[in-house]
Amino acid sequence: MKIKHFTAVSLILIGLAMISFTAKDGVTLRLKPQQGKTYTITTKASMMMLMEVQGQTMNQQQSLETRQSFTAENVTDNESLIETQIEAMKMTISQMGMKLEYDSEHPEKTSPMLAGQTAEMDKVIKKMETVKYDALGNIIDSINLEMSQLGAAIIQLPEEEISVGTTWVFDRTQGMGTIEINAKMTYTVTAISKKSVDVSVSGTVEGLDETNGTYEGTASINPQTGLVMNSSIKSNISMTLKEQGLTIPMTVVGNTTVEVK
Repeated sequence: MKIKHFTAVSLILIGLAMISFTAKDGVTLRLKPQQGKTYTITTKASMMMLMEVQGQTMNQQQSLETRQSFTAENVTDNESLIETQIEAMKMTISQMGMKLEYDSEHPEKTSPMLAGQTAEMDKVIKKMETVKYDALGNIIDSINLEMSQLGAAIIQLPEEEISVGTTWVFDRTQGMGTIEINAKMTYTVTAISKKSVDVSVSGTVEGLDETNGTYEGTASINPQTGLVMNSSIKSNISMTLKEQGLTIPMTVVGNTTVEVK
């Protein structure tokens, strides 16, 4: 098995991985980060992969941590122009008694077996990208859609006013490398305060090569900026890899947390 497949799966899960006013009134959420402010997104993902290879079960554990910053360069009532870059990335893979590591801030720790894959990661570290969003968190313009995820800090917001019990659905098809996935996330408001709108999250994902799975978790949204300030999402994804004439069923169980400061 090639390590690059597992790296791609990890980034997809992360890429998907997305997202009271005790008074009786509801609240209308709009994306409006503070102009000129730089935010830092810390994403941590841990996952276990089970694979069936020629009748044998293989187990791999993987952790991935990224630190991404974004600055709201220009913000109006209708759109936000954001500059973002990945500041740092760490990855650990454990399989069959072997441990492989990658640390963009300490390249001397990178395992030689990962050199080919991490060279591609190094290309995106510190690379500035510009993304434009509308007031509901939809991407208006971006060259790199994977960077546009912004660590799940920005999700599609409902157009209507919300209150406790309100549900809205985020549904999008997106290409991730050579894989196209269809993600459908459902958000249900559980509490509203002056500092946060708390939601429960559930969802499904489907794609090519028999890819399907579920997501479940919670998130807190800042009602003033529309940004997801923290979230914790559990995932259970099944897929089939095809390599060198082999068909390899795989199950990936993981947990991803996101914090924005």
